Amino acid sequence: MKAEKHFTLAELAEFLCADIQGDSTIVIHRLATLQEAGKGALTFLSNPAYEKFLSDTEASAVLLSPEMAEKYEVNALVMKNPYLGYARVSRLFEPEPVEYVVHPTAWIDETAVVSPEASIGPQVTIEAGASVAAGARIGAGSVIGRNSMIGKDTLLNPNVTICHGVVVGDRCILHSGAVLGSDGFGFAHDGQGWVKIAQLGGVVVGDDVEIGANSAIDRGALADTVIGHGVIIDNHVHVAHNVVIGDKTAIAGCTGISGSTKIGRNCIIAGGCGIAGHLEIADGVHLAGMAMVTKSILKPGQYSSGSVGCMPVREWRKNTVRFRQLDDMARRLKELEKKLD
Repeated sequence: MKAEKHFTLAELAEFLCADIQGDSTIVIHRLATLQEAGKGALTFLSNPAYEKFLSDTEASAVLLSPEMAEKYEVNALVMKNPYLGYARVSRLFEPEPVEYVVHPTAWIDETAVVSPEASIGPQVTIEAGASVAAGARIGAGSVIGRNSMIGKDTLLNPNVTICHGVVVGDRCILHSGAVLGSDGFGFAHDGQGWVKIAQLGGVVVGDDVEIGANSAIDRGALADTVIGHGVIIDNHVHVAHNVVIGDKTAIAGCTGISGSTKIGRNCIIAGGCGIAGHLEIADGVHLAGMAMVTKSILKPGQYSSGSVGCMPVREWRKNTVRFRQLDDMARRLKELEKKLD
């Protein structure tokens, strides 16, 4: 059994470039919520709604903003963005990866190139012409199709499917059930039925990308489907053929993006959004949850939709208020019509 990870508050402060309030020698060996934290735990407060739990927390230390640190006499790591601090320190407490080197049950084609510094788990299949770079970890039951490439230090969790001709960059994380390079939904109608269009493109995934469980990234029909550097994609997201997603865009769960749409850099797409095909989404666009995008968005900003198409969020809020007033307005209109009669 591996030794438990532990850090003094001073060590964590140095790691986060945070200020210390209180005892710098206390030892932290785990993270926990404000409500559940006990001795040896570090917790954080970023949402004001949880401030009510701060007075009673039993945590050994708390990540706090300077404003909150002034209000409460607790052992604290003080920084402008406590949530970002929590994100960074959480990586220190990740479990150590299981290293298989090459498990005896893995099947690797003789033409595949696998770095001796890669880890290949049980029942993995690596087909002809594929390559796996140094530091990559391929989880149990995963498949890497022919002529696909897995970059340095990339993690494929168990049961990830990489189809043929897919390129995955460095330091990516693909969660279980993700499928990259499945056929795009391309068919032509001949008057009697559907004729399948061969999907001849591939998928290119940049560096530092994370793709959630059971998400599907379709291969391109002719050109490639492209996922930019630093993109994060949640669970159950569908990216159709020939979609291009710009660097550092975030996409939440159950969103569907239709074919040939181009999404800019630094966008935020909330859960359950639907984006029609052959559209263009500008850099810096923020789509609210369940937004339905039926036309291109060419200016950055916040957008929402409801019973009508997508519109600027300020206009949508006004229309939502009026929508709630419709019943009262209809009643008053009937009364007015009776008086006029």
